[in-house]
Amino acid sequence: MAGHQVSFTGMNITVAGLGVSGVSAARALAGLGARVTVVDGGDSPALRERATPLEAAGVTVRLGDAATLPAGTELVVTSPGWQPGSPLFAAAAEAGVDVVGDVEIAWRLRALPGASAAPWLAVTGTNGKTTTVQMLASILEAAGLRTAAVGNIGTPIIDVVLSGEPYDVLAVELSSYQLHWAPSVRPHSAAVLNLAPDHLDWHGSMRAYAVDKGRIFEGNQVACVYNADDPATERLVEQADVEEGCRAIGFTLGAPGLSELGVVEGLLVDRAFVADRRTNAQELAETSDVTPAAPHNIANALAAAALARAFGVEPAAVRDGLRAFTPDAHRIAHVADVDGVAYVDDSKATNTHAAEASLAAYESIVWIAGGLAKGATFDELVKKSAKRLRGAVLIGADRALIAEALARHAADVPVVDLDRTDTGAMAAAVREAARLAGPGDTVLMAPACASMDMFVNYNKRGEAFADAVRALAAPDPGCAADE
Repeated sequence: MAGHQVSFTGMNITVAGLGVSGVSAARALAGLGARVTVVDGGDSPALRERATPLEAAGVTVRLGDAATLPAGTELVVTSPGWQPGSPLFAAAAEAGVDVVGDVEIAWRLRALPGASAAPWLAVTGTNGKTTTVQMLASILEAAGLRTAAVGNIGTPIIDVVLSGEPYDVLAVELSSYQLHWAPSVRPHSAAVLNLAPDHLDWHGSMRAYAVDKGRIFEGNQVACVYNADDPATERLVEQADVEEGCRAIGFTLGAPGLSELGVVEGLLVDRAFVADRRTNAQELAETSDVTPAAPHNIANALAAAALARAFGVEPAAVRDGLRAFTPDAHRIAHVADVDGVAYVDDSKATNTHAAEASLAAYESIVWIAGGLAKGATFDELVKKSAKRLRGAVLIGADRALIAEALARHAADVPVVDLDRTDTGAMAAAVREAARLAGPGDTVLMAPACASMDMFVNYNKRGEAFADAVRALAAPDPGCAADE
């Protein structure tokens, strides 16, 4: 950490963005004696309300102008979503001013007296980050360790570092955005779960996206955890500059090789953190200890277990932590069984990679899909999943892209194209899916798209699906039969 600013007293700092992380950074830096200006391109009643307590704490807030660098700025702290090509950052580069993110600031603040210098176990990947970090935190707690799930999840990481709580270790979710702006973060151990095209509009290319993901391995001290079933993640380990003695640890849904965790006859087993990796394997848990026990979620559990084991956690705590873990809503969540058909909400499957994992978990599916494609294509997803599809119901702005892929690669699958975006659209989608489904089938809402064309966020989309399923299970007797 030599050479990095730790004392911010009297420093002129510009914070880009008045979101959760921006407010956290501004409040913390002002409390440490910095002269802080927050800039945001928006100017709404909600933003002005958010600005009021900051202004009361001495922070200058400038709304409606996100392009002009305030005079005298010595450091810019950005919120994760701001693109590298933003005019504000171009102005900072012209002025020779560094741009970093709130995660970078949190890492530097660990050196302050009274701050939490607890080691970080970090997780990134295209999909599964939040679930894996929550599993990891549950395992660490089962081991009796004081921890928190932070970063791109829950409490802002700066607030946790400055909380004064005596944490033993932190479970840290890091997005590609956050990693881009965090050059000096050096975790105890880190994992990359998977790598698939996403956020390419932000990063500019798949290569740039992968480079930012790979930053999580830089300077790792004990273990770089990669997905042995995803060669792209192993390449990131090979390219990383790590501390001497740091090990590459794989996880796989198959039987584990040396220095890997994997699955053998329904057991999660460890051949990485055992006395003799050549001959010994340590049982950690049963696959039934993981909820839900879908393949991609077993992979998440193995990654969490690998990081916990790298930190010295005993096998029993891995098992107990996985048993205690309950996933967040809208992540491959079983809603109800109606007339022998299971209804599953995976609204969090907002890209094709996540939807592919979700579809792989069931044998006979009526698929509800569609929304904002964010530049994605669907041919590979449909090709890989075609044999599982009994039918498809398409909603949202970019549903035609999915319809075209289905026509090319699953022409025998019946498709319902719902050309409506009103509040009753999801209920109509569920009714159509119920019409296509038969006993033993799963109606799976795994949209493979973002939600903002029809819903505020994926949570609201999932709630609409669950409400529609519950209405199907217990129809209102006052409703007309020919609705």
